[in-house]
Amino acid sequence: MARELVQYYGTGRRKSSTARVFLRPGAGRITVNRRPLENYFPRETHRIDLLRPLTLTESNEQYDAIITVKGGGSTGQCGAVRLGLARALLEANPQLREALKKHGLLTRDAREVERKKYGRAGARRSFQFSKR
Repeated sequence: MARELVQYYGTGRRKSSTARVFLRPGAGRITVNRRPLENYFPRETHRIDLLRPLTLTESNEQYDAIITVKGGGSTGQCGAVRLGLARALLEANPQLREALKKHGLLTRDAREVERKKYGRAGARRSFQFSKR
């Protein structure tokens, strides 16, 4: 007799990072790109920020999270994982929506890097001006 695998999914994006989060009932183990959370995100502030949806809803020890994240840097990846976790939790339990929304965990941060313009040193910074 095949047993059914219960799994909840959430996608998160931030800057140029994309995270795919799979939540399964378990003991609270979190792996990011097949590595433990502590190894992938060594900075504690990132780990605290990333786990906010779980700590807020008091579901730290209820789910195992399997996360794959691509693109961007550590801050963007952290934000993407946080949004993915919040969305997966919402799929698992729709009653958590109010609590997650109140803390702004379901909002996609739409800020992106502005492109570099020609004739400029960056997006807006111009080259040093010399009068003579």
